[in-house]
Formats: sequence, C-alpha cells, structure tokens
Amino acid sequence: MSSLAPPYAGFLGTWLLIPHTCVYQQGPAPLAGRTTIAARDGALVIAMTWTAADGFEHRAELVARPDGVAAPFVGGDAIDALALAVVSPRELRATGTWRGARRMVSQRQLDATGQAMRVTQVVWFDDGTQLADVAVHRRHVPS
Repeated sequence: MSSLAPPYAGFLGTWLLIPHTCVYQQGPAPLAGRTTIAARDGALVIAMTWTAADGFEHRAELVARPDGVAAPFVGGDAIDALALAVVSPRELRATGTWRGARRMVSQRQLDATGQAMRVTQVVWFDDGTQLADVAVHRRHVPS
C-alpha cells in the first residue's frame, strides 16, 4: 500500500469565501460562501453553499472522478457532461460541455502556502460571448 498523498490532497477540506475578492461578470457576487472538497470512492465531492446578493441561500454539489474523463452530468441545464482533472498539485480544472461543445471551465488554484484558493469560472454562451467570475477562498481551520 502506498503512503503517498493523492495529487489533489491540498484541496481537501473546507474553504470560506472572502467576499471582497469577488470580481463577477455573471451577476452580483455572493455575500458569503463555503466549499467543502472531500474524496469519496475514487471521486472528489465538491459541495458548495452560498448566500446570494439577494440574501437567499443556495447549494450545489458536483461529484466527479479526478481523471480528466468527461462523464454524464445531471443537475443543471447548462451542461450535460463534466470532466475533472488534476492539472497539478496546485490546480484542479472542471470542464463542462453541452452535446460535446465546451460551455464552462472552473479552475481552482492553490497559492504557494496552500491556505488560499482562487476559483475562476468562465462560461461560454451560444452567441459566442463569455463571462468570468473570480473569487478567493481561505482554508477554514476549526478553532
């Protein structure tokens, strides 16, 4: 049995949104957010909760094997397949497609300390336009 940590180990844990870092083109930035990334049965589970600018709470979860292979995605009408790839120990990239056409790329990048994670999401629309959202999260360390 290998004692080596998986290449995505630095992403595991709970991350809290730093709201003032948000630069959103897809609408108002959230007021607060929390992301938990966990490994389960060979897949990564990315569970997100956030408080939208209007005060409403939202939740989303994606489960994908971090092998870069597109798999059917159920849970939205914007994409029908999702691929999650470990680009490096400091970068995870999720690519969403609709009928084979790229529609979304979500990139999670750790800083050199592993205590901050920048999330950049770019969405492409039918008319060729693209919009991006960027936000930084800090690692939650329970007290």
